[in-house]
Amino acid sequence: MRNTALADFTSDESFAVEDRQTRGLVVGLNQPRPSIFWTDMLGSAVAGWTAFGFAVALRPFSAGMLAALVVAVFALYRGLCFIHEISHLNPRALPGFERGFNLLFGYPLLMPSFVYVGVHTFHHRLSTYGTKDDPEYQPFARSSRMTLAFALQSFLIPVFLLVRFTLLTLAGLAIPKFQKWLVVRASSLAMNPAYRREAPPELVRSIRFQSILILSFWVAAAAVALAGGFLWRALWVWLVVAGIASFINTLRTLGAHAYESPGEPMDRQGQLIDSIDTPGAVWTELWAPVGLRYHALHHYFPGIPYHNLPEAYRRLVVALPENATYHQVRSRSLWCSLIKLYRHGLR
Repeated sequence: MRNTALADFTSDESFAVEDRQTRGLVVGLNQPRPSIFWTDMLGSAVAGWTAFGFAVALRPFSAGMLAALVVAVFALYRGLCFIHEISHLNPRALPGFERGFNLLFGYPLLMPSFVYVGVHTFHHRLSTYGTKDDPEYQPFARSSRMTLAFALQSFLIPVFLLVRFTLLTLAGLAIPKFQKWLVVRASSLAMNPAYRREAPPELVRSIRFQSILILSFWVAAAAVALAGGFLWRALWVWLVVAGIASFINTLRTLGAHAYESPGEPMDRQGQLIDSIDTPGAVWTELWAPVGLRYHALHHYFPGIPYHNLPEAYRRLVVALPENATYHQVRSRSLWCSLIKLYRHGLR
């Protein structure tokens, strides 16, 4: 169980020695394997959308329908989590992968890659991590109420996405200045309400074009569902699947960091200490798929693709001395991390 606090540590020469040793242990693990990426993402899409179809077609609340819902939630959630890998990948390493993600998951689930690519970078920079300029950070360790509110609002995210990519897209097309506002304030996967995205003309045009594609996709899908007489059932299933997946991801996010940053920039050691690994059992892969269970390790070495993180973790655990900083950022379970975060916020 993680038993450290950010305030207990200061960067020192011993960490510099440990850092050099750790870097040597992960040599050769930075190369993504396209066959793994494509097989995993396509498999998630087939399983997820097939289950989604069964959930729409089967009798409401029947055992089969509920089982299909469960499969759809976890398979589509896994597929969506590839957005995190895409934000770190060199596009030339996996040609067409981002486009495939958008077609299979991003557009139908209203989570296109542009909401994360170019935004997530600020969550890793030493100059912005844990500060007011970090789009993915809030001082949850200071307030249990903030933690609860963040968890509960996750169920509303699908509704917001529906409004953003339908009504607000239309408004942006009619009012150019509003289109820029959408890019700055409503086109980023961010938990920090103070975050403002930069909006250069090229990005504004790209997001506008993709928003039109998403709107067109949804209009076509709605027309097919309406003609088939299952529009409202399909929408209801979509909202349930998206809402549960959003809630799971929110809990995972709360368990990914200690959220003890004082709001100032951190060094490499500080960012590692404020992050959490939850290796867990096999089922951990359900709520923290695509390498997200190794979140501290990912912050330490963000260039390692998800399929190599288990091997990197094994090497570090075996080779590093018992007093190494990395051994102090491991949690037994998501539940342990959430309870600790909540209790910390009660102080």
